[in-house]
Amino acid sequence: QVQLVESGGGLVHPGGSQRLSCAASRNIFGITVFSIKDLGWYRQAPGNQRELVAAISPDGSTNYTDSVKGRFTISRDNAKTMVYLQMNNLKPEDTAVYYCNTVPYTDRSWGQGTQVTVSS
Repeated sequence: QVQLVESGGGLVHPGGSQRLSCAASRNIFGITVFSIKDLGWYRQAPGNQRELVAAISPDGSTNYTDSVKGRFTISRDNAKTMVYLQMNNLKPEDTAVYYCNTVPYTDRSWGQGTQVTVSS
C-alpha cells in the first residue's frame, strides 16, 4: 500500500507563508503511484467537507481551486516520491488540516494530515 505522511503545518500569521511536504512510502506502490498518478493536496476545516485545493499531473501540469489560485503552488518530485504545497499570503479561511493523496483520492492512502492555523 501507499503510505503518506504530511508535515510542515503550524501556526502562521495572516499574510504569511508555509510549505507543506508529503512523503510517500518508497515501495513499489509508492513509486508506481508517483510515476503514473495525479496527486493533490486536500484540506478539511471543522464542519466542512474535505476539498481538493491543488492537483498536479505526473508531467507537472497543475490545477487549483479558485480560492487558492495565485497563492498556492503544488509541486512534485517523483524520484523522491515527494509532493509539496507552497502556501503564500495565507488567510484565516485557509485554516484546516491538510492532506495529500491521489486525484481522485484513494481512501486507504489518507495520512494523518498536518494542521495549518492562520491566526494573529
